[in-house]
Amino acid sequence: MHPLLNLIGLFILFITVIMFMVFMVKLVIYFFNRKNFPRKALRSTFIGVLLFFGIFLYIQYFFSFDDINRKYMQEGPEMSSPTGKYIANAYYEPYGGAVGGVNVWIEITSDAGKKVIYYADAKHDFEMTWIDEDTLSIINKGGGPDSNRNIELDVRDEIYHENGLACQSLLMKNDYEECYRFEAS
Repeated sequence: MHPLLNLIGLFILFITVIMFMVFMVKLVIYFFNRKNFPRKALRSTFIGVLLFFGIFLYIQYFFSFDDINRKYMQEGPEMSSPTGKYIANAYYEPYGGAVGGVNVWIEITSDAGKKVIYYADAKHDFEMTWIDEDTLSIINKGGGPDSNRNIELDVRDEIYHENGLACQSLLMKNDYEECYRFEAS
């Protein structure tokens, strides 16, 4: 979701590990020579650890569907609810180039606005149908036993996010009453 933030976090982790090794070498020298304690190396290592965990916490707990990369999105099927109160639009997001895959998300449009209610890796068999005015059935399954992403969602107050980032997001906790994530069988 956050490729640039992930890259920055990886870079900070790499620099922090190097600074930790420098600190350890200077600490050993300090114990043998009893010269100046390596405060700068300790401080740099501590700041690196704080930055790394800060980025990690941000990615884990401040997710929103606004982070979806819509630059390469492709429109999928569109379906109105039985009375036309809601419109469900499916969109596809390719990732990883030639050997990658495709993510699918479903956005519901109503008088209240637009909101994403489903986000997962797209499998071979994808379809959506309205069960009633407020319930959307989503079929998203592939060939393997752990590739079933099927669910029925009440579009008013339920969402699904495959890896659960939306379920633990502090930014989204008021946007739904029930959040589902993929559970391998």
